[in-house]
Amino acid sequence: MEPTKEEMALTGDRTYQNLDAAPAYAELKNAARVSLKDVLNPDRVAACQVGTSAGLQYNYAAKPVSDHILDLLQQLSEQQELIPKYWDILSGETMNPGENRKVLHHLTRGQLAADVLHNERNLRDFYAEQQRRIAGFAEQVHAGTILGSTGKPFDTVVQVGIGGSDLGPRAMYLALDTLLQNDPAYAGGTRSGTTGGRKMRAEFISNVDPDDAVAVLSRIDPETTLFILVSKSGTTQETLTNEAFVIDALAKSPAQGLKPRKHMICVTSETSPLAASDEYLDSFFIDDFIGGRYSSTSAVGGALLSLAFGPDIFAEFLAGAAEADTAAIEPDIRKNAALLDALIGVYERNVLELPATAVLPYSQALSRFPAHLQQLDMESNGKQVNRDGEPVAYPTGPVIFGEPGTNGQHSFYQLLHQGTDIVPLQFIGFTGCQGATDLQFQSSTSQAKLNANMVAQIAAFALGQSDSNPNKNFPGERPSSLLFADKLTPKVLGALLAHYENKVMFQGLVWNLNSFDQEGVQLGKVLTKQVLGGADMHPALAAFAKLMEI
Repeated sequence: MEPTKEEMALTGDRTYQNLDAAPAYAELKNAARVSLKDVLNPDRVAACQVGTSAGLQYNYAAKPVSDHILDLLQQLSEQQELIPKYWDILSGETMNPGENRKVLHHLTRGQLAADVLHNERNLRDFYAEQQRRIAGFAEQVHAGTILGSTGKPFDTVVQVGIGGSDLGPRAMYLALDTLLQNDPAYAGGTRSGTTGGRKMRAEFISNVDPDDAVAVLSRIDPETTLFILVSKSGTTQETLTNEAFVIDALAKSPAQGLKPRKHMICVTSETSPLAASDEYLDSFFIDDFIGGRYSSTSAVGGALLSLAFGPDIFAEFLAGAAEADTAAIEPDIRKNAALLDALIGVYERNVLELPATAVLPYSQALSRFPAHLQQLDMESNGKQVNRDGEPVAYPTGPVIFGEPGTNGQHSFYQLLHQGTDIVPLQFIGFTGCQGATDLQFQSSTSQAKLNANMVAQIAAFALGQSDSNPNKNFPGERPSSLLFADKLTPKVLGALLAHYENKVMFQGLVWNLNSFDQEGVQLGKVLTKQVLGGADMHPALAAFAKLMEI
């Protein structure tokens, strides 16, 4: 897509300042607080809604914001130059200063700015070519043109990776698996240009704990299983250890003539040790401009989702993400759901001083989505220094946790309702289920019961309940938002993923952080090598190592 003149004019020098240097921040701290008990009514529920993309809607009626606070958040967005800085990301500017890198996960799902070049390579062309190569490979596997080393077709795919190479792709696979197996439009292939149904069952090996690999390997047939090794560097300790575990298990298989690496493909960088080997069935590439936690729309998620569901489903997923990316360019915060969500979150974190956020999907398909968002948010914005390495004097990223409803209601909601800390809540729901069957029981369907529970919780958290018995008194004033759509489809899932990616990006820009490195994971890796290598180490570390018989 060619940028407009107005968009091109956004590119230029930016002012990077800490949150507490923005005049609107001081005004927000002095602004009158909002009582949800006073303002929550039908008119507000109808008025406080923003369409995102792909049919996804964001409702913030149960958030403690007034028109005045929203006006100040608009000013904050402008003072921190959030949309121009987003356009810089889309244009391929160096937005990861710690590692001197571009930030290009948006480019994996579409061209929103001018060509992004690096070493004379058009990077959009590079990402699109990898998507085409993956699609072609997946189609050959599904057609039986590419077979296992013993001549049998592949029916199972196992992703071997950790962190962003596991959490996002796993969450996306689980989110679509029921739909692809049960919804007639998908399972039956009645949509134009599709053959329908899940193509391959997927499993995941991530933890270096041997029990993880043993459990997965006990459920698969080595002759009909294709493994995806995912490591950008080709040196990730946990992934290489699990690769060796898999190769050993396959080599011990009673199947005659089984060649383990001919049951493996790699997703890696072009310069990694994995890419240098021709022993694997094939290799697909990513680069340093795609962070692991932002890689679900790259080859990291594309290989798995294309093999499991077909390239057409992955294309729908990308289309939803691209729509959300386009919607996030809107400068009016009342029309930009990701930006508004981000700014309200900053208000809750920095003005109301609330330390955590709970993500509560009322959809079993999103069972691992909160785990993915934990990494996305906490690895991106869990920082105590700004993008110049200087300490910040205000809180940054919140603690993220969550569990699907209604399971969570019978678990940690007690603290959310009556605990001493107020935790902002983000509900995610769908008016329809993914399966072809729902049960009518006691005058309502299962889906109706699910959604009745969700909306009841929104009201209960906001409005509370007065009772003379202190144990039955609910203080209320617990803020929440709602993201919802008709059904969790591939396109809606892509939009939902991109909504949160862009929300995290905008919050990092407000806080003046580098949201795209993760130095916090490195120290533990260094000390692990000391323990395993028998090097000199801190006496306390040596004592713990002895305790665990290492």
